[in-house]
Parts: sequence; structure tokens; C-alpha cells
Amino acid sequence: MEEDNSEILERAHSEFKKQNFKDAEELYTTFISSCLQPRGCKASDLAAAYNNRGQIKYLRVDFYEAIEDYTSAIGTDSRFETPFYNRGLIHYRLGFYDDAKDDFQQTLKLNPDFEDAKVSLRQTILDQQHKTNRGY
Repeated sequence: MEEDNSEILERAHSEFKKQNFKDAEELYTTFISSCLQPRGCKASDLAAAYNNRGQIKYLRVDFYEAIEDYTSAIGTDSRFETPFYNRGLIHYRLGFYDDAKDDFQQTLKLNPDFEDAKVSLRQTILDQQHKTNRGY
């Protein structure tokens, strides 16, 4: 069964890279469901599947569903910085600046060299300050 799971994950990654997002999402969902069986999967593989499925939902502008997948990825592998960053981007876009700051800070705690997270954190702090200055 584990070999089947790895094949499903590889096909999902391949479809994702080709931007065949509908097929990739279905394959990631199949993989995630199979990982929830007693035999399970490697945490890093499951976290990557959640993160990439979240990315597909983000591109579709299904932000709350994407947040759920990123949160599941984080719950599966709390040392994987990418879903923190991705979730932070959505929090930022939705104007949830405190949540965005927390996510970007956690990203940088895990990977201090994550340049996009540094830029996003600075922008979040600036925008939050501008919002406060305008009285919102």
C-alpha cells in the first residue's frame, strides 16, 4: 500500500508542476485520504500534500479552504516552514495582520533565510501601522 501511496503522490506532484490543478487536487485528496488509514504515510509527504492542495485552493481564491489545508500541513509537520508562509499570505490578504505576522515570524524562526517571509513581515507591519493611523 505504501508503494501505491508514493505513486499517487508522485503523480500528484507531476500534475501540479504541469499546472493540471484539477487532476493534482484529486490525486492529493486521494493521497491524503489513504494516509489517514491505519498504515499511514510519512509526515513530510502528508504535509507536502496538504500544502500543495492548499496552494491549488489559494490559486482558486478559496482562501478559507486553503487555510484549512495549510493548518493541516502545519499540524502534520510543524517544522515545515512553507505552509506557515502560505497561510500568512492569506491572512495578510484578508487583513488579519496579527495572524499574518505570527505566521511570517514562525516561518523565519524555522528558516531565518526565507527572504519572501522577511519582505512579507515588513509589509504586514507597515500596512497594519497605516491601518491603525487611519483609525481602522
